[in-house]
This record gives sequence, structure tokens and C-alpha cells, in this order.
Amino acid sequence: MTSLSAKDKNTVRAFWAKASGKAEDIGTDALARMLIVYPQTKTYFSHWKDLSPGSAPVRKHGVTVMAGVADAVSKIDDLKGGLLNLSELHAFTLRIDPANFKV
Repeated sequence: MTSLSAKDKNTVRAFWAKASGKAEDIGTDALARMLIVYPQTKTYFSHWKDLSPGSAPVRKHGVTVMAGVADAVSKIDDLKGGLLNLSELHAFTLRIDPANFKV
């Protein structure tokens, strides 16, 4: 994993400071778009009754995703260690295909 420079980290923190106030809307929109653009990801959410954009489950998980982003920003000096539990949850418990996490 390539490490971020101090300038990169400050840029991320500054961007998050601006975006975090809209985290719920951003997360909801991002998750809804993922479900539309990558319909194969719907299989991971088959237990939800409503997968439509803006539905309660999509909004709730969008908030959860953005809480993960906030956590990542707070642990930016040790992303690998700081996000290990989240990574293991998705890889081993939820069995999410790593191809869904390409950056």
C-alpha cells in the first residue's frame, strides 16, 4: 500500500471537514448509485425489502458507510491497522467479493 504524504493527509482532512456535514446525503446517493451501476452488488442486500434510491435501508447503510469514511479519516495515519476490523468483517464474515472494493 502506498503511503500518503503529509500534504495528502491534510488535503483529505480538509475535504472531509467540508463534506462531512452532508455525509448522510452523500452516503445515501453513493450507495444508491452503486446498486444501479453495479447491480450484482444487490445480492449482498437481498434481505432488504426495498433497494430503491432513498429507501430507509439504503439511507441507513449509506450513513454507516460514511461513518466508515469518517473513521478512516480519523485513522489516516494508520489506515491498514485502523480499518482492519472493518476489512475482516467484509472479507470473512460478510464474504464480500474484494473486486467490489477496487479504488
